[in-house]
Amino acid sequence: MFKGLGAMGDMAKLMKNAQEMQGKVVQMQEEMHNIMVVGEAGAGLVKATCTAKGDLKGLDIDPSIFSKDDKEVVEDLIVAAVKDAQEKASNREREEMQKLTESLGLPPGMNLPF
Repeated sequence: MFKGLGAMGDMAKLMKNAQEMQGKVVQMQEEMHNIMVVGEAGAGLVKATCTAKGDLKGLDIDPSIFSKDDKEVVEDLIVAAVKDAQEKASNREREEMQKLTESLGLPPGMNLPF
């Protein structure tokens, strides 16, 4: 298609590849809203579910920890579970983006989106 255009053909090919890469990055970002991770605290007594983007979607609290004397402990466990889920979400997003950059033949450690 671009044969005989020399450097212009190479530039057009480069632009096409850049557009494809941009589309894949946008698609990956959208998929991060559908990937769920679960953080835990208190040996699983409190679980927080987040998207890979870090949006909190749900909490699961074992009823055995409900006692008025343990209110502060429960609050601490909730915060710890949410932090754990958000950290896992961040790691998952980083892993997915690394897979994408590798599939595009980009050098390791190249951060997307730019």
